Amino acid sequence: MSPFLITRTLTEEATDAALRTDVLRGLTRTPKTLPPRWLYDERGSELYTHIMELPEYYPARTERDLLSAHAAEIAARTGARTLIELGSGSSEKTRHLLDALPDLDTYVPVDVSESALTQAGHRLTDERPALNVHAHLADFTTGLALPGSPGPRLVAFLGGTIGNLLPVERIALLSSIRALLSPGDALLLGVDLLKDEHVLVRAYDDAAGVTAAFNKNVLHVLNRALDADFDPDVFDHVACFDPVNAWIEMRLRARMAHRVKIPALDLEIPFAAGEELRTEVSAKFREEGVRGELFIAGMQLNNWWTHQGLYGLALATPTPGRRPGPGRLPGFLLP
Repeated sequence: MSPFLITRTLTEEATDAALRTDVLRGLTRTPKTLPPRWLYDERGSELYTHIMELPEYYPARTERDLLSAHAAEIAARTGARTLIELGSGSSEKTRHLLDALPDLDTYVPVDVSESALTQAGHRLTDERPALNVHAHLADFTTGLALPGSPGPRLVAFLGGTIGNLLPVERIALLSSIRALLSPGDALLLGVDLLKDEHVLVRAYDDAAGVTAAFNKNVLHVLNRALDADFDPDVFDHVACFDPVNAWIEMRLRARMAHRVKIPALDLEIPFAAGEELRTEVSAKFREEGVRGELFIAGMQLNNWWTHQGLYGLALATPTPGRRPGPGRLPGFLLP
């Protein structure tokens, strides 16, 4: 049986420092914001796994259908011997790719949740004893440095997670991915597509309240990590569509005026009645926007697969002779 290895570049000290910085910066500004990465502690990851099975949450099942339908073609076009998955979570999204790649030697899941990496890694090594699983505990939004592995390599960034980044952040991440790619390597990108607002909002505000629990869980993260005294019951989960930016926003709305103490930061944060804390954006795309952002990052879109206009898979390769651009978004690059 091949060993399961895990490399840690995300230390507890670095995670704590990043959380403190994000909370200090985000909760003392107007409007208040938090980056979505803090939604994914162990409990948050469990809730997100549940969300992916909800009837309202079309992205997960649509992406699975696309991967099932096109995995063999992706395998034939890439010939990958190494599969690197950013934001791998439970690694369920990649099963079709793992099955389809005949020459796959190494799988490198990258995630901020050590528990998710450990569970998935041990399961995969039990199921696929010939596969080398080298997990990487890291925040890929702050820079990518991956272990050496045989090529060709396929980097998979699925789940529509690219939409959680702001436009300039997306270009920075795509450029960092491009810097990893050698000739013959490829990127497989999953993106949620722009569609009817009602369909979009329902996907982030399910009838069972699972997404609401997932959103409010970030308050438990702050209470545990920073000794804060957030009362999740004082906040309502809100999902709304911003047509200007073409993205969904998840927010927590205060039901009443109150103050929150965060002793670890020597902070007391006031909330007015109805004031909102934004916890996530999820941008929705058109094919031309994806193609343009890849171009700026030094890649070309080679294949584009969609299902009923709901979701898209993009297969891109490095543009010969072109390196990533300066990270500036021209006006036509709306999602």
